[in-house]
Amino acid sequence: MDGPKAIKITDEKAARAKAEHYCAYQERSQQEVRDKLYEWGLWPQAVENIISGLIEDNFLNEQRFANAYALGKFRQKQWGRAKIKQGLKFKKVPEVLIKKALQGIENDDYMRALQKILEKKAKLLTEKDTYKKNYKLKQYAMGRGYESDLIADVLKELVN
Repeated sequence: MDGPKAIKITDEKAARAKAEHYCAYQERSQQEVRDKLYEWGLWPQAVENIISGLIEDNFLNEQRFANAYALGKFRQKQWGRAKIKQGLKFKKVPEVLIKKALQGIENDDYMRALQKILEKKAKLLTEKDTYKKNYKLKQYAMGRGYESDLIADVLKELVN
């Protein structure tokens, strides 16, 4: 026995209405909507018609999505620019829009967030060797998507 079967929608108008609701709930990338429409069982021509209609009616806006994604991931999860960029690329957002979205993150806030996560992690580490501790902190911050040169600057400040 498989799980519940996905409901197939063959009517383009019904799919459009459902897609509008899907986009109104939260910001979506074009690729997320496209994938959802294919999941619903629509044909490629119908999918592209619905996507273009959603863009015309401002339900879909890649720049708005990229900005919301970047600021949301930074503020909620304290992700660094590299991880946010990777996430946006995964959602197939154009490079130009990714750059604009990343510029929306204030440098002062970015550095404060990096400093905060490094201080928090440093308190949890039991490593006595300073070199090993700094290595672990750097790896942790890089895993969160922060740039190594910025991490090095913040670690120098933490040591002093």
